[in-house]
Amino acid sequence: MNSFSLHLLDSSGGEHIDGVTSFVGEDETGSFGLLAGHAHTLAVLRPGLARFRRGADDWSYLASPGALIHFRGDTLTYSTRRYFRGDDDAAIMQRLQQQMQAESELHLAIEHLRGMERDMLKRLWDMQRHKPGIAS
Repeated sequence: MNSFSLHLLDSSGGEHIDGVTSFVGEDETGSFGLLAGHAHTLAVLRPGLARFRRGADDWSYLASPGALIHFRGDTLTYSTRRYFRGDDDAAIMQRLQQQMQAESELHLAIEHLRGMERDMLKRLWDMQRHKPGIAS
């Protein structure tokens, strides 16, 4: 059975998996599969699950907040800011959802702090402008 290599890349590093015989992902047009020898492909995957298998092994799953895949020759490169890999699709989806929730909460906190900073700078500016002895 023909196979290809899978390079998984994220912000913390990556891993290399040889002997992959099938990959299934989903982009904006729907679900699709890749086999060894597939034409050159570039796609943006939706947030959620993708899966791959080596030989006749069970499926392994990848959960990510979206990814860019590039298939050329006998190599599939899967690039994302964070991925979870495992054999239990429900468990890795739960990990992804927890990660995305934590990132969302952090983003909201940062935006709140930026708003407070803007308000404070505006008040300081107003106080400086209205200081006695300074022409407006």
